[in-house]
Amino acid sequence: MTSSGSRSRAGAPPRVAPASDRLQRLLALVPYVVSRKVVGLADTAEAFGISERELVDDLNMLWCVELRSPDPYCPIDLSYEGGEIVVSEAESFDRPLRLGVDEASALLVALRMLAELPALGDSSALSRTIAKLEAAAGAAGEVSSQVAVQLDDRGTRTAAAQVRDAIDRGRRLHLSYYVHGRDEATERDVDPMRLLVVEGRTYLEGWCLRAEAVRLFRLDRVLDLAVLDEPASVPAQAQPRDVDQGLFRPSADDVEVELELSAAGRWVAEYYPCARVTELDDGRLRVGIRTPDTRVFRRLALRLGEDGRVISPASLAAEIREDAAEALAQYA
Repeated sequence: MTSSGSRSRAGAPPRVAPASDRLQRLLALVPYVVSRKVVGLADTAEAFGISERELVDDLNMLWCVELRSPDPYCPIDLSYEGGEIVVSEAESFDRPLRLGVDEASALLVALRMLAELPALGDSSALSRTIAKLEAAAGAAGEVSSQVAVQLDDRGTRTAAAQVRDAIDRGRRLHLSYYVHGRDEATERDVDPMRLLVVEGRTYLEGWCLRAEAVRLFRLDRVLDLAVLDEPASVPAQAQPRDVDQGLFRPSADDVEVELELSAAGRWVAEYYPCARVTELDDGRLRVGIRTPDTRVFRRLALRLGEDGRVISPASLAAEIREDAAEALAQYA
């Protein structure tokens, strides 16, 4: 096996990425370099979103790869001297990666959801892309075509169109918004930043002047919306929320509520993101759910009745007992 690159280990060690992520990167790295003949080390690292140190570590791993074609046990040869990467003896890697059935299906469903957005406008180009992907995907296209994509109701679509108009024209919005956790309607002015579709729901992300912070608003909970003449003024410190790992994430200030659920109440563990889930006997569960506002669990406990019991915090359990007593007193 030949090599002409330096294998220096000087400097800080690279961060350790999950093995699955690194494998995907290695499978994409070889065809990326082979198709371009010669590429820069810095440019390649930037293209893959990693440091040059991590890229060098990947290249060192490629020296250990041997292919069975065109000749038995043919080693990959590479060099990255002078800041340029050259890979040879890897022609069988120069074909683009193919999507699996699950990957192609997920992509097609996401594209259909995107085509349903009212703010998209002319979707002819997207429709042609979907048709081409369906033809190329074969079985995956047939599977995904059987999935019906339906976004929020007509009211939400109308609100989304108004929000898009406000974003395009740089205008402030006034919302009458239902806060589910507090079971109340609120009035607030919002400088819109972007529209998001997450898990089939449409959200407005914007700078809320009432909270003086970035907030997400579910459009199906907007009771009324008006585009104001006042220009939007999003502060420089307002940063879009990263929703790639989920919409809601617990913070250090959240309270963990521990519940014990019967077999009939197990749906709670599927509906709410749980920090802990423990299987008990008779199909019961004990779950821990972190929340910034425990009031939602007061209503949830009354709804569950005998199918759910709050174990901790003790203060919340006491409040629920008081709520239940007040509700029963109404029948007297």
